[in-house]
Amino acid sequence: MDRHARVVAQVASKVKDYFTRKEPFRIAHGSTNSTRPNLKKHVVDISELRNVVKVDASTKTALVEPNVPMDRLVEATLPHGLVPPVVMEFPGITVGGGYAGTAGESSSFKYGFFDRTINEVEMILADGEVLKASRKEKEDLFRGGAGAVGTLGVTTLVNLQLLEAKKYVKTTYWPVRSVSQAVAEVEDHTKGSKGKANDYVDGILFSKGHGAIITGEMTNELPSNIKPQTFSNPWDPWFYLHVEAATQSSNEPVVEYIPIAEYMFRYDRGGFWVGRSAFQYMHFPFNSFTRWFLDDFCHTRMLYRALHASGIATRYIVQDMALPYPNAEKFIDYTDKTFNIWPLWLCPLKQSPQPTMHPHTRGDLRADQMLNIGLWGFGPNDPRTYLAKNRALEKTLGEMGGMKWLYAHTYYTKDEFWSQFDREWHEKLRKKYRADGALPGVYDKVHVDIEKYTEMTSKDWSMRMKNLWPLGGFWGIWKSIQSKDYLLHRNATWRSRD
Repeated sequence: MDRHARVVAQVASKVKDYFTRKEPFRIAHGSTNSTRPNLKKHVVDISELRNVVKVDASTKTALVEPNVPMDRLVEATLPHGLVPPVVMEFPGITVGGGYAGTAGESSSFKYGFFDRTINEVEMILADGEVLKASRKEKEDLFRGGAGAVGTLGVTTLVNLQLLEAKKYVKTTYWPVRSVSQAVAEVEDHTKGSKGKANDYVDGILFSKGHGAIITGEMTNELPSNIKPQTFSNPWDPWFYLHVEAATQSSNEPVVEYIPIAEYMFRYDRGGFWVGRSAFQYMHFPFNSFTRWFLDDFCHTRMLYRALHASGIATRYIVQDMALPYPNAEKFIDYTDKTFNIWPLWLCPLKQSPQPTMHPHTRGDLRADQMLNIGLWGFGPNDPRTYLAKNRALEKTLGEMGGMKWLYAHTYYTKDEFWSQFDREWHEKLRKKYRADGALPGVYDKVHVDIEKYTEMTSKDWSMRMKNLWPLGGFWGIWKSIQSKDYLLHRNATWRSRD
């Protein structure tokens, strides 16, 4: 803890310096899974806060610094026979990002968003004060900081709950043949005896007529005639393609046993299915050989590096949207007609108590559970058309009682944005903890002014060049190679290499 205390003191000193000079600042973490344009000035670097400080098997907790990514966290806890209740499917998503952002995954129907599994956070306020917040101490800050994208303070340490890990996840793929069946079955698997038995539930819709609901139960038992299925090696299948093939022609459930870490990061190769867009953009053949040959480039860290560097993120749809179950099918019909993007990800979510900056349902549609729909694919090339379709998406989502996750592009007006949240509650917290005027507001952080960005692009020759095919793609590839992030996966100890 001595090293941690020294780094926190250095960061707090810099934060206090900005506060004294009345200069707003932002935080640099060293990595991101956001798709918003990165235009930061006045930066406080917290990239040194990247260690698992302690894993306590007796209390089933871990002290974790904010820049620890999911794969390093799992590698630290598994030797103790423990695992976090909610593990984000992308290995590079960090603990701090999970708290300050919105992070819900296939276990979130049971445990809620990632921050609901946290016991306590250490935080630096905008004036440099270091304090702790939990359910028992400064609970308003503890809950208010969750999902508020770092607008109340700088997270520097997290006390995280852990639970007993088992060797495998008994994974069942339940074929579905319509959107309505998919929505009904994903909800059914989270309720009653099924919900108690299942540790994980999510789903993939490959089209309106084909999908799979995926359930997982942790187990130490492996049938003697069964070989575990892995997804992390270059010769392994991409998970979504594997599930698609397994459920294409059969209406019977398919059961497999997956090593637990392999299950948690099953979507890493291919970034769910976003990686296929890279092949499409570059006009590369998409087959088992090219996926094997280009495997280093097909993990989420490398894909995100390339996405940011290439400029493609400004015309790519990357949205997670949580809706009330009764309107999910209607919303999917809308996205099909408007964007024709498939596959779609389905993830059931347990809501957080309100007020909250997380997605939530309200009024007559308020319920304990909601359904997240992941919409990820190419949007229109023309900026005006792209903006119009995204604005229409936001409007339709709101009319159906849904809300977007704030990691991605948002185009709401300020009034539209705050109509979804308790603005008075949030702004009182900002004033109470001295963030107002020192740290950027939520809307300022998440809103993307596409017209301003387009104007900037027109004046910057390097940004204009990136918009020319295939220069942007090659630039993204080069920057991802420079990052050497491919080594992180090559050297990962969580992988099963049998």
